[in-house]
Amino acid sequence: MSDILKRLSDEGVSIWLDDISRDRLRTGNLVELVRDKHVVGVTSNPTIFAKALSKGNAYDDQVRDLALLGVDVEEASRAITTYDIRWGCDVLRPVYDRTDGMDGRVSIEVDPRLATDTAKTVAEARMLWWLVDRPNLFIKIPATREGLPAITETLAQGISVNVTLIFSLERYGDVVDAFFAGLEKARENGHDLTKIASVASFFVSRVDTEIDKRLDKIGSDEAKGLRSKAGLANARLAYALYEERFATDRWKALKDAGARPQRPLWASTGVKDPNLADTLYVDELVAPGVVNTVPEATLEAEADHGQVRGDTVRGTYADARAHMAALKEVGVDYDDVVRVLEDEGVEKFAASWKGMLDSITGELESKKAGA
Repeated sequence: MSDILKRLSDEGVSIWLDDISRDRLRTGNLVELVRDKHVVGVTSNPTIFAKALSKGNAYDDQVRDLALLGVDVEEASRAITTYDIRWGCDVLRPVYDRTDGMDGRVSIEVDPRLATDTAKTVAEARMLWWLVDRPNLFIKIPATREGLPAITETLAQGISVNVTLIFSLERYGDVVDAFFAGLEKARENGHDLTKIASVASFFVSRVDTEIDKRLDKIGSDEAKGLRSKAGLANARLAYALYEERFATDRWKALKDAGARPQRPLWASTGVKDPNLADTLYVDELVAPGVVNTVPEATLEAEADHGQVRGDTVRGTYADARAHMAALKEVGVDYDDVVRVLEDEGVEKFAASWKGMLDSITGELESKKAGA
């Protein structure tokens, strides 16, 4: 099964798992995925933690101790989530060492309720960096308008960043600029640029979900013929922009100072439309130097029947631009699509964060009552 995943890795795609839980860690499942399925990184988000906390009893002992100590829910949430992330970092540390820090990374997200507050986002990023205290950590910061200066300032302090919730090409360009500015400031601050890393998480399937909904509403044969292709086209054009920006003199100066490129990361790669191949957003986004962070179901599907046939990104740019132009012609407003997706992305993560806090609150109260 893993031969397909090895071929994917050999094409330059780093396979990261989009999931973490105490149960996955304590059973050794993550160790197995690293050993057997070519998994070289892990991402998390508030939804993943909310789901993990709602299942089983893996967190009972820690929650009981926190309840006995009278810890409030905000502090408890940090203690619980950073414990898992620290453990995950330790599992992935051999990969980090073997790849000289390129992979072996584990991501934790800042409180999504801070997405529109630059100063608090930076403060939260620093706190998480201190709490986890592992060199292979990534701090996830949303690519909102207010998030951009937070990305720059966090990188400037020598902290590695996973920029998340990128939907538009324009915003991706802003993210690259924020990355360059952060490294320039980090160099001025005396940080070793070889130790700072970053990825830019460009979301894929959610773009198709939103645009397909609009195409179905338009209802013409031409509109129907455009379904389920925008996510790939958008991501491929993001890679074209990546190639363009990382060929500039500005980047060359940073590279000469030891900087690593900010790799594109394909996020939201689980297929939501049952009519589509379940490995679509993996097989069709193969290019050198990218990360694909996949849910476990997608990882298993790719290992079983993925179709790895070399680079499926470079050489597609003209077709991708033509597709985006065709969407505009039938009446799909791209700018509105990406604005809605960013707003919804922040709202969904904030709702999941609240759900996680509510779950922890209930567990703390339950353990206090049973003490």
